[in-house]
Amino acid sequence: MAIGASSALEVEDLETAFATEEGTVVAVRGISFRVGPGETLGLVGESGSGKSITALSIIRLLPASARIVGGRITLGEIDLLSLSQKEMRRVRGHRIGMVFQDSMTSLNPVLTVGRQITEALEAHQGVPAGDARRRALELLEEVGVPEPERRLSQYPHQLSGGLRQRVAVAVALAPGPQVLIADEPTTALDVTIQAQLLELLKHEQRARMMALVLITHDLGVVAGMADTVAVMYAGRIVEVGPTRQLFTEPRHPYTVGLLEAVPRIDGQLRQRLPAIPGSPPPITELAVGCPFQPRCPLALERCETEIPALEEVGEGHAAACWSNVRETM
Repeated sequence: MAIGASSALEVEDLETAFATEEGTVVAVRGISFRVGPGETLGLVGESGSGKSITALSIIRLLPASARIVGGRITLGEIDLLSLSQKEMRRVRGHRIGMVFQDSMTSLNPVLTVGRQITEALEAHQGVPAGDARRRALELLEEVGVPEPERRLSQYPHQLSGGLRQRVAVAVALAPGPQVLIADEPTTALDVTIQAQLLELLKHEQRARMMALVLITHDLGVVAGMADTVAVMYAGRIVEVGPTRQLFTEPRHPYTVGLLEAVPRIDGQLRQRLPAIPGSPPPITELAVGCPFQPRCPLALERCETEIPALEEVGEGHAAACWSNVRETM
């Protein structure tokens, strides 16, 4: 599924597998997407759908038990899967950055905030120490950290969760990446700080013309951030399309269920939100047919034995479903 005329990041038929006691298990199952300079792709789905493994596959930071077994990942003209680990370390951070969900684990607890930013500048851009410190101060100001001069000498544990996440953004932005992946960057924050951080990411993306991949389980977040949304379930993309079109004309029952579960300010008071029955299947227990079939209100007989392919249902809009949601729901 193409997103944009040119791409800063392109993923084609990506497959990532884990070695388990029960044998090899494929967690990411042939996903493809593109995101261009200045564009935002929202990657959404319930926990366990494969979003974070997709991100770790792209930046090649998978755990030892996992490996990429198929597909292609291209960053501009660079084939990331053809690079050695040494070559990938030069690209990671410099050309493609990542903001993780938990800033307390992504930031080094024994290094000051200033050192973590200057280290990124020195390692990837060869900035002299004096200039790196001055640039680190500018970055903290840019991401809205108050009293930036004082924060340079502080350690992560001395900052609030919101400030730590702003520092994590500053570290990721320091080398000037073309692509930024933000994996659930606001999960542990209250709604006010969440809104501020999302606005910060949006501002920085526009100012730098970065491609942004925003990973979340919250459709409300991507509604105001993403140009395009890709919905993942059981390691596959089951629907992808322009944000407005996907929100107004969802064509997969799973997408419909996610949208119906989003609270609305115009909804009735005390009205119980609908929920998708059941839970996502463990990757070790995927059925032969469509993995969403046991939870699907529109399941057909063929869904039990055949996995639907992602097919065009509109301009720039594709879904993997044997049922036509628009006509049946």
